[in-house]
Amino acid sequence: MSGDRMKAKLNKFICLSYKDKIFYILSGTVLTIFFLLVLYPCIFVLSASLSSGSAVQSGKVFLLPVEFNISGYEAVFKNSSIWLGFFNSMFYTVFGTAINIFITLIAAYALSRNDLIGRNWIMLFFTFTMFFNGGIITNYLLMGNLGLLNTRWALLLPGALSVYNMIVAKTFIQNNVPQELLEASQIDGCSDIRYFLSVVLPLSKAVIAVLVLFYGVAHWNTYFNAMIYLNDRDLFPLTIFLKEILIAGDIDPSTVQDPVLQEKISQLAGVIKYALIVVSMIPVLIIYPFIQKYFVKGVTIGAVKG
Repeated sequence: MSGDRMKAKLNKFICLSYKDKIFYILSGTVLTIFFLLVLYPCIFVLSASLSSGSAVQSGKVFLLPVEFNISGYEAVFKNSSIWLGFFNSMFYTVFGTAINIFITLIAAYALSRNDLIGRNWIMLFFTFTMFFNGGIITNYLLMGNLGLLNTRWALLLPGALSVYNMIVAKTFIQNNVPQELLEASQIDGCSDIRYFLSVVLPLSKAVIAVLVLFYGVAHWNTYFNAMIYLNDRDLFPLTIFLKEILIAGDIDPSTVQDPVLQEKISQLAGVIKYALIVVSMIPVLIIYPFIQKYFVKGVTIGAVKG
């Protein structure tokens, strides 16, 4: 079957004009180069995480692992702080994404309705917040007055709604949920909540998958808000522990008297950095293939059309 597809594509390419062939060749070459530039850092990090500390420190790792070993992964999984950070990041990602999807879809559905009173003014209010905010100090004081500092809610509530994602979802609903369905449901006596749950949500699977990816990756990589709002190590996400390990890799010679011990610590810290980066990427790499088929459709259909 794949061979027939290749032949069909080849025949289609042969039938193209000379200018079209040049365009496809140039664009394919540029995209391939761009893909390799993006792929190489990932390969390097994986190879470095599977190499010896001396090979990483001396710069021998280029493409494939050198002096293969898994000491970096052993050190990572034996570290209780890493497991704590991993659990916290999973918690923030799962519950934070659920809150995001709930609020975003409700706001998007309401603003997609033509009969919403003051819809344009409400939309203007949402859009205003995309360009103007009170700044870090004001947000910190607000979080303190609300009693959210040093709590899990500090990473869940402040970013509960992304206006950009809400606009994408709103446009998707307007373009893909026919107005006739609403009118038919109202004739049958269907309530707005029932219509939203039974009609709008099932028809919005593509954009929901896109929102899950956007919000999930943002929560998994959250760093700045955690650094500002959290002081309790039991609440730290994985990214904060990753930062500590990265900083710990820069050893001050004056703090370690034994040069042999200093070299061993430095080598192990270098391998642990790359191993932890790989471990932190695994959840996103696992989830993405399951929603990839919805990704392009959800973004292109939900995009704002001129």
